[in-house]
Amino acid sequence: MAFGSRIREDLAAAKLRDPAARGTLEIALLYPGLHAIWAHRVWHRLWRAGWRFPARLGSQVTRWVTGIEIHPGAVIGRRFFIDHGMGVVIGETAEVGDDVLLYHGVTLGGRQREGGKRHPTIGDGVAVGAGAKILGPITIGARTAVGANAVVTRDAAEDSVLVGVPARARARRTGEDTRALLTAPEYSI
Repeated sequence: MAFGSRIREDLAAAKLRDPAARGTLEIALLYPGLHAIWAHRVWHRLWRAGWRFPARLGSQVTRWVTGIEIHPGAVIGRRFFIDHGMGVVIGETAEVGDDVLLYHGVTLGGRQREGGKRHPTIGDGVAVGAGAKILGPITIGARTAVGANAVVTRDAAEDSVLVGVPARARARRTGEDTRALLTAPEYSI
């Protein structure tokens, strides 16, 4: 996909997922989540080309500017959106699918010191509430909603709702809307 098309796709995804978004120019200039994603694409390319130090340096500069830390080794899908973003951390071996939404303070982190896959795999269409922590080499199935401040340390099937510490899964009810789930007080702690 061409660079310009990818930018337009990101802007449309932000407009779709953020009810406060008023216009494309505002989104392009004022959304640090998008700035972090755009920068990540550059640093990820350098990382894959073997330019590890410049990629890490660039990702740290992006962290200082946006408050969002995405390791250049992380694999991020299309139409990924970070709403507000401050305090988001995405580890080196994390894999994030398409159409994923993260709110501020989310961690996709590790639990072990050994090498290899240490961070989570997030399926397509997943929404993760503010402050949630998804830890370890686990898989979160597509279209899952993770409640605010949940701590997830186990795999979750597709279409799950994860809440609590430690997070417990339940199946999504017919017609349940992800945005509504993430704003309901019973899905946060």
